[in-house]
Amino acid sequence: MVVRRIAMLSVHTCPLATLGGKDTGGMNVYVRELTRELARRGIAVDVFTRSQNPHLPRIVHDLGPGGRVIHVPAGPEAPLEKARILPHLPEFVEWVLRFAEQEGLTYDVIHSHYWLSGLAALSLRAAWRAPVIHMFHTLGRMKNRVAWRPEEPEPPQRLEAEQRLVQEVDRLVAATPVEKAQLARLYGATPSHIAVIPPGVDLEQFRPLPKEEARRALGFPREHRYVLFVGRIEPLKGLETLMRAVAILAQECPTWTRDFAVVIIGGDPNAPADAEMRRLQQLREELWVSDLVTFLGAKAQETLPYYYNAADVVVMPSDYESFGLVALEAMACGTPVIASEVGGLVYLVRHGETGLRVPRRQPIALARALHLLLRDEALRQRMGESGRRWAQEFAWPLIADRILGLYQEVLKAHRARSQRPVCYQRGPAWVG
Repeated sequence: MVVRRIAMLSVHTCPLATLGGKDTGGMNVYVRELTRELARRGIAVDVFTRSQNPHLPRIVHDLGPGGRVIHVPAGPEAPLEKARILPHLPEFVEWVLRFAEQEGLTYDVIHSHYWLSGLAALSLRAAWRAPVIHMFHTLGRMKNRVAWRPEEPEPPQRLEAEQRLVQEVDRLVAATPVEKAQLARLYGATPSHIAVIPPGVDLEQFRPLPKEEARRALGFPREHRYVLFVGRIEPLKGLETLMRAVAILAQECPTWTRDFAVVIIGGDPNAPADAEMRRLQQLREELWVSDLVTFLGAKAQETLPYYYNAADVVVMPSDYESFGLVALEAMACGTPVIASEVGGLVYLVRHGETGLRVPRRQPIALARALHLLLRDEALRQRMGESGRRWAQEFAWPLIADRILGLYQEVLKAHRARSQRPVCYQRGPAWVG
C-alpha cells in the first residue's frame, strides 16, 4: 500500500519552535525529525500547527523537499495556554479543510500528536475518510498521579478527550512498552490496537565529540565537573529534587564546590511571569547552592550536542516521562545518564549499563548516584560507550521505517473497511 501524503497535526506547538519553552520539548523534535525523514523518502508531509505569530509566513518549507509547516490561524495569533486552545479547534479544522480543498489535496493518513490534535484529527477524518494514527506523548492520568500542588492536575476535558481518542482512533502509537501498559491499565485500550514505536535520534547531530573541544566551544573551564539538565521548567521535571541532591553533595564533598557546576537548560531565567522558575531560583538561594547551579535558559537544538559532550553526567530527575528524549540524545553523545525510575526512562536507561536509575523524589539517592559517577571516570566512560551503542537502535531512518510500515498497514485495513458502508459522521469531535 503506497503512502503519498500525510497530514501531521501538532495543534498546540510548532515543530520549528525553540526548545526548552513552556510547551516545547521532545514532541516538537519528534514531529520535526519524523517529517524530515519521511520527506527524504519522497512522501509529502504537511504539518498543521496553530499560528502563534502573525508575522511568520503561513507556509514554511524548512523540513526538506515535500515537508511543510503550515501555520493555521485559529483564535488570536499569539501563545495561548493549552486549555484556551480547545474552543478554537472548530476554527482550526475548518481552515485546514478549506486549505486542502483550495490546494486540491487528499491525505492518505492523519498522524496526530497530543490530545488537542487528536480531537481535530477525528473531525478531519470525518471529512477526508482518512485513518487517524495518534500519539499522546504524555498521558493526563499519569501526570495527575505525580502532581505536586492542587493547581497542577490536568483538566477534565483532557482526560475525557484522551479516553475518547483511545476508543475511536484507528491506531495508537506508544513510545515504550511501559506506555502501552499504562494505556491499557488506565484507559482500557486494547493492546493489539497499540503499536510500540519509540522516538528516534539524529545520530549525525548527536554524536561524541572530544570533551575538551565541547567545553572550549562553550567557554567552560576544562577541569570542572559538570552535571547537565535539559528540559522544560515545570514541577514534574524534578528540578527541586536535583537541587536538594546538589545541596547534599555540597555538604558531603565540600572540596568539590570549587570545581563543580550544575547547568540547567530550559525556560527563561529572566521571565517574571514564570512562577516555577522564580520558585526554583528562590529554592536555590535557600539551599545555598546559587554558586553551583546555573540557569542558562533555552538553547537552540544545534547547540545541544556541545552541552551533552561537555557534561560528565546528564540528569533526568523527572516524576514522569513517557519516553525521555534527552536521555537518548545524551547517550548518543556518549554521556551517561542518571534518571528517575519512572515511565519510559525505565525502558530507555539501562541501570548499571548506560547510566543509573534512582527512585523519584529521592534527593539522597540522586546525590549518591551523582557521587558514584562523578568520582569514577572509568565508569563514566564505560557507561557512555554502552549508551552510544544502545542509541544506534534508535536512528531516525530505522524508526521512520517502522512508522511508514504502520501507515501502510493501517491504510490497507482502512481501505478494506471502506468497501463496506462508511460509519464516520462529519461533526464536532471536541469536548468541553
